[in-house]
Amino acid sequence: MPSDPPATASVTGVRVDDEGIRARSDDEVVLDVLFDGRRIWSFWLHRDGELNGGAILVRWPAALRRFLEGTTRLQLVEHVTGTVAYDEEVRLGTGSTRIAVVNDRGLPLGIDKSLRLAQTFDTRSAEQVAPLLDSIEEVLAALRKAGIDAFPAYGTLLGAVRGGRLIGHDSDADLGYVSDHTHPVDVVRESFRLQRALADMGYRITRYSGIAFKVDVVEADGSVRGLDVFGGFLAGGRLHLMGEIRTPFRREQIFPLGTTTLEGRELPAPADTDAFLTATYGPSWRVPDPAYKFETPVSTHRRLNGWFRGTRVRREAWDRSYSRLPRTPPPIEPSPFARWVRRREHGTPASVIDIGCGQGVDDLWFARQGASVLGLDYALRGSEAVAGLAAAEGVDLEFRGMNLCELRSVLAEGARVAHLEGPKVVTVRNVAEATDRVGRGHLWRACEMMLREGGRLYLEVLVGRAASDGFAREQHLRPLALPRVVAELEARGAHVVARRQAWVSSPGRRAGHRIGRLVVQWQR
Repeated sequence: MPSDPPATASVTGVRVDDEGIRARSDDEVVLDVLFDGRRIWSFWLHRDGELNGGAILVRWPAALRRFLEGTTRLQLVEHVTGTVAYDEEVRLGTGSTRIAVVNDRGLPLGIDKSLRLAQTFDTRSAEQVAPLLDSIEEVLAALRKAGIDAFPAYGTLLGAVRGGRLIGHDSDADLGYVSDHTHPVDVVRESFRLQRALADMGYRITRYSGIAFKVDVVEADGSVRGLDVFGGFLAGGRLHLMGEIRTPFRREQIFPLGTTTLEGRELPAPADTDAFLTATYGPSWRVPDPAYKFETPVSTHRRLNGWFRGTRVRREAWDRSYSRLPRTPPPIEPSPFARWVRRREHGTPASVIDIGCGQGVDDLWFARQGASVLGLDYALRGSEAVAGLAAAEGVDLEFRGMNLCELRSVLAEGARVAHLEGPKVVTVRNVAEATDRVGRGHLWRACEMMLREGGRLYLEVLVGRAASDGFAREQHLRPLALPRVVAELEARGAHVVARRQAWVSSPGRRAGHRIGRLVVQWQR
């Protein structure tokens, strides 16, 4: 755990510019940044800063930079004591209007503990968070009906025990439970059983790992907030709770469950909340810290990764990329890859399955020409804008989730597509090099299932790049040698009927990258 900042500190020499905030303090201190009276961001001065010109510079978070054009009354306030270290009207960037950190619907945003923009609870009214609190109670009841005694965990439990309220700088809610099982495999099987029970209630579920998933909850204004459900178990005298806890613990410190109060609602809680929160946040959990960062021991990460993770390869990177996209649909201009597929097929295919559909632009283009199109992707957030446009137009286009690192997801979608009548065209562009070896194996398995009875796979893969080309970094890709891809496909019984490589330029850049294209069949 990081060392605790003192209750008071002397912060001097504050300067604010386009780089960030500079200040001096002999002691560590947690500081809140307020724009026009609203908290936007919090940080630890020493931990999060760097020495610069005799002061400590804390740079603006990347997620916040696009808003920093204009003027605001900027206050720097010591979080614990409320002491104001700085209060001035400032101008950032070249704009002249008031800075407004809001989403495209005008709703206020703040930087959460992961340095991402979110609608934190201090920007929400009681009416707006009531559906979340209702869902906490409903999901707890559903888990109890399924034989699991769950309780608020992490920041949700911390807010309840420390003040009876949701923590203002938090942006989601957490539930936890401790299974009666003691073997990781049994705990995983139980977690999937719980997921199915909640899905049957109508909730949309996103799985994080073998024993953790998120339940989407719609708030009063239409905002979607995640309710995380973390599984845990006791073994070897330790409590293991996804995703940060592996510590000596006794069963009687959890069971029988006691109670706590959150926003006026009585909820279950571990028997010894002090022991539980100490295991989570350290002995200083009673001191508010909006910039807290988990410092999980490497041994804990390795153990939990080995048991339960491996299904979220680069998921955070994709979610961050898609969260920055505008909600309006992008221009519907097909990629050169899509045009190549259409030329090779001598017209629009009757059925297109696009694995790794991204924003879905090619999918809508094919659907507008009369194709029946299914877009499959790891992170469906990217295709939301196009899905809305497709629904309004009434074209035959569907988007579904598929996780190449989760075999049950691959088998389910592969079987579903295999049962569709008629030959199919499966397109895969910049997917094989965006996952790991296990994911690629599952990708080829899905393609084989979908095309065993007829059809073709069209594949584009990044095989090389110029040193200055940013395409691979932006798309989270690692170049793959084309012969390696061919060998992996042939090992699954595929026949490569066409191949080519070409050097292409990146949009808006002088540098470029090399791509490989394959046409593949499972029948001669």
